[in-house]
Amino acid sequence: MKTKLTFILFFSLSFFFAQEKDSIKPKYKYEPNLAIGVDVLNAAMSAFSDRKLFQAHVSTKVKKNINAVLDVGYDKNIYQKGGYDASANGIFAKLGGFYLLSMDHEDKDSGFYAGGKLGASFYAQEYKSVPIRAFGGADQYLQLPASKQSSYWVEAMVGARVQLFKSNFYVDVNAQPRYLAYTSKQEEMQPMIIPGFGKSSSKFNVGFSWNIVYQF
Repeated sequence: MKTKLTFILFFSLSFFFAQEKDSIKPKYKYEPNLAIGVDVLNAAMSAFSDRKLFQAHVSTKVKKNINAVLDVGYDKNIYQKGGYDASANGIFAKLGGFYLLSMDHEDKDSGFYAGGKLGASFYAQEYKSVPIRAFGGADQYLQLPASKQSSYWVEAMVGARVQLFKSNFYVDVNAQPRYLAYTSKQEEMQPMIIPGFGKSSSKFNVGFSWNIVYQF
């Protein structure tokens, strides 16, 4: 009889501690940590302009309000102004992060954000016409052969992300003030057009993007 009672007591205690262990074990809950976006604004404008810009990005949450982001894309454009006739095309990439300044109470992935990126572009350029000042003040034009170049810049980003109809899709709109940090040069000439950076005769530029984002 004692053996039977001991067995029942041992079985009951084992079952009790097993239940307690399961109750304190943290339950795993998946939280979205990856988002992929496509810039639909610039892709659509490519059909109506000389610039052909296609870019996408992937972002992942590092901490509660901090996200890392990587942009990749292809850009082709021409520059025809002030006697210049140039074209350039190539790939670019930008790596950085952003901080959610404010979040929607119903959706923590929506809100305003700000951040920064480092950008790099590797491209081919060709100058069919470059104005030069000749002897006597007359205008002449120089032609440069196609060449491979690279440029690097830093950019800030300020924007907002809004959820679409309680789905996994978001609209993400942002502006990117840019500063050209370094560029290779052909004949010591500052490039007039840089894929991914934009078309500008100065080191400053501003880009815009309107993205459709899918949150996994």
